[in-house]
Parts: sequence; structure tokens; C-alpha cells
Amino acid sequence: MENKVARILYVEDDETLSFITIDNLTRKGFEVIHAENGLDAMNLFSKEQFDICLFDVMLPKMDGFDLAHKVRSVNQEIPILFITAKTLPEDRIKGLLIGADDYITKPYTMEELILRIKVFLKRKRIVDSDDENNISKISATTINWEDLKIITNNKEQKITYREAELLKFFIENKNTVITRERILNVLWGENDYFAGRSLDVFITRLRKYFKSDSKISIENKHGVGFIFKVNE
Repeated sequence: MENKVARILYVEDDETLSFITIDNLTRKGFEVIHAENGLDAMNLFSKEQFDICLFDVMLPKMDGFDLAHKVRSVNQEIPILFITAKTLPEDRIKGLLIGADDYITKPYTMEELILRIKVFLKRKRIVDSDDENNISKISATTINWEDLKIITNNKEQKITYREAELLKFFIENKNTVITRERILNVLWGENDYFAGRSLDVFITRLRKYFKSDSKISIENKHGVGFIFKVNE
């Protein structure tokens, strides 16, 4: 398993950029399956197994947002990284609300792209291989880290790797005020406007998952950060 080659579904219609990116990723030991439009990419996704998705936003036949939405409807777990020239906050938030895990903005360096990919694959392996502690129980909620599931009052909800990562961080620091800066620096590796908006989106998602468990809440501490409160 440790020597398994990571398979990447890479969707980009720019021929030159695709050639350069595929060449660099292949040289680094990844297996890259390339599609030039969203429709072909979805057909590939429905037939084959991948470890991570890299989607451009502006694609022919089906754009990256629609593609990510369709992928998330059948697979909540696979990391989705948008590669895009769009830098408007609303575009980033739209992608995150659909279920993307992160963004990388053009123009980017190959070193930055490869680092982002490795980070998400490392997170995926950590969650998948955490055999000794793959179940957490908090109040009326059970969290299966291996299968990325939250179960509350017999209601099951799949979560993404980024959501699982944030949730684990909250649980490890439950009933303690955590500053926004600390969360962003530890989990995002940066503390800027875009990362902050991303954090807000993921916290909104987690709140929805715990809505039916009255003993769990994520409270804002104005001007400071958050507290993951558990009344056990």
C-alpha cells in the first residue's frame, strides 16, 4: 500500500499548461489521467478510481463547479483542488460550498502545485491508516475517521478530508477558545482573507452536521476565534 502510485484526475483545456503540468507530475511519480472538458472528466470518474482531483473552473461542456458538484454527489471523500485564474472571493466560496477542499490560483509554480497535492494525499493516508483511533464518540455523536462519517441519532453524514481535519483539531482542543490565527496557520498554513473565508465555510458545514446534537456547538468568540463546546 505504501508504494501505491497516486492517481490524479486532472481536468484542464489549456494544451500548453496541461502538457507542462502532466510532465512535471509524472516526473514526480504520479499517474495523471487527463481530460480536456468536464463531461469527459465525469465519464472517467464514473469508471475509474482516483486519489485526488485537480479541476480548472473554466471548462468546455461542463465547468469545474458543475463537475465538482457531480463528483461530490457520488463521492464525499476524494480531495478536490480547484486550479483557476478566478480570484474573486465569491468564486472561491462557491467552490468550497460545492465541496472543494482548496484552491490554487494561476499562475502557479509546479513546486506549489506538487506541495498542495502531497499535503492532501498525506492527510488522506493519515485518516485512512489511523487504525487505533479511527472511532471517536462525543455526546450522542460517533465519528468514523476511516470512513469519514459522522453519525448522530442514527443519522449518517459523510464528510470531506478537510472537514475531518478541522473537526479533529476542534476535538483535540474542545472546550477551549482557539484563535482564528492558530487554526489558519496550523491547517491552512497561511492567515489571509481567502483562507479565513474558507475556514468560515467549513465551520458552517460542521455546524450543520451537529445540528441534531444539542450538546455540541461551535461558538464564535468575537474578535478572537472559536470554541468547540461539548457538554458531556
